[in-house]
Amino acid sequence: MHYIMFFFISSGEQDINVRVLQMIRNERIKYSVPVIKYHRNGFKPKPRQLVLTETAAYVIDEAKITQRVLYTVLKGISVSNLTDGMIVFHVTCEDPKQKGDLVMQCDHLYEFLTKLCVIANKQNAIKVVQGSIKIEIQPGKESVVDFTTGQEPMVYKAKNGHLTVVATRARTR
Repeated sequence: MHYIMFFFISSGEQDINVRVLQMIRNERIKYSVPVIKYHRNGFKPKPRQLVLTETAAYVIDEAKITQRVLYTVLKGISVSNLTDGMIVFHVTCEDPKQKGDLVMQCDHLYEFLTKLCVIANKQNAIKVVQGSIKIEIQPGKESVVDFTTGQEPMVYKAKNGHLTVVATRARTR
């Protein structure tokens, strides 16, 4: 009996680049989702693809891997209690390859978290927070992501240097 598997990994408008697929060919892709990644310097938003494999999460920018987070260095995952889709990967910064915590926004938050928990065995690592999340931008340098509600959803760098996320309402159970 032969099994043929088809992987169609869509980022909305384009598929994952063939060069990227070749770079991670030794790892089986389990899940992929488009995200907005907020850079550590200035919190500039950038569209990216987040790919989950058996051993790591990859942040992909069109034709290159911008970051690889092994599940073994993933200390925790924070999400807000609002409907903003924000995710923070807290990583161990002692690893010289890790630049700091990852701040992302995902339209498919529940599906992504479910897949991540199963693939990475991180069921106890998810923390739902209210108000703010402290993030490590780089070893020894911290910042904050503040969550609030308002009329219009938006994400911006506030005058105090924090990333401010405005959602229209709180998540309901």
